[in-house]
Amino acid sequence: MNKLFLTAALGLLTAAGASAQLLINGAGATFPQPIYTKWFDEYAKVDPSVRFNYQGIGSGGGQKQILAETVDFGASDGPMSDENIAKAPRTLWHIPTVAGAVVVTYNVPGNPKLKLDGPTLAAIFLGKITKWDDPAIAGQNKGVALPSQDILVVHRSDGSGTSFIFTDYLSHVSADWKSKVGTNTSVDWPVGLGGKGNAGVAGQVKQSPGALGYVELAYATQNKLPYADMKNAAGNYITPSLGSVTEALATATIPEDFRFSMVNPPGEKAYPIAGTTWLLVYAQQKDPAKGQKLVEFLRWAYSDGEKMAAALDYAPLPASVQQRALARVNSIKF
Repeated sequence: MNKLFLTAALGLLTAAGASAQLLINGAGATFPQPIYTKWFDEYAKVDPSVRFNYQGIGSGGGQKQILAETVDFGASDGPMSDENIAKAPRTLWHIPTVAGAVVVTYNVPGNPKLKLDGPTLAAIFLGKITKWDDPAIAGQNKGVALPSQDILVVHRSDGSGTSFIFTDYLSHVSADWKSKVGTNTSVDWPVGLGGKGNAGVAGQVKQSPGALGYVELAYATQNKLPYADMKNAAGNYITPSLGSVTEALATATIPEDFRFSMVNPPGEKAYPIAGTTWLLVYAQQKDPAKGQKLVEFLRWAYSDGEKMAAALDYAPLPASVQQRALARVNSIKF
């Protein structure tokens, strides 16, 4: 009986501890999900009284849910439009966290290292280039045996900040793409097959011979998928990496509201398809307890979390930008 009583008492204590834990809900971008997952796990060791529940549903979903206030914070790698921000019930801020690369990944025999330029990539996604041995691809990859195989284009099926960065890049390098499709978290794709989230696109490419798609660098690395070197604005083929994303970030002009693009930058060593990602947070928090814990977490993210970015193939924000973002965080009222 004593043993049964002790077991029951321990169970009650565990349940009481769990119920005392404050739950903060977030949803949105899958682009930063690997680093956010790491941060939330590590922060639980710093402050066991709070737990983060994050759902990677795409940037479009994150924007919708924070506007509807069904989550405590949203996440997006595409900045919200003025029109969407105007729908917010009160002031909504973009809090930048890290930067990363959107890579062009593929599944061809032998998975050789390929080189591509922007106009060729745009023509593939417009459905104008349909074969792997097309002269536009072969000409940039002399000595590589490319198959006479159909290209299966894979894109996001959900509203996606990764798609925003990717289509923003295509709009910068192709007037045809800009006029026919444009830049957005969700567009009318001329060709291709949809995958949900970065993980869904990576999975489709991995299992589909002849496929080509775009994902955040960490997803290609995790799935052991090859990715192309992309020709940048300076005319150099650049491998996506921590260093080349940092080079791109260094060229960015970052306004007061932190909404900015960094695609196709001028740097000699800058990777051309890169972007930052933001947490979407209300300036005035409704729930004082959650607001305080969210601010404490964000302070930790800039002091300690940024140091974890490189190991997961993300570029930490420059110190000057971190200080500006931290000042914004410290202005959040709860």
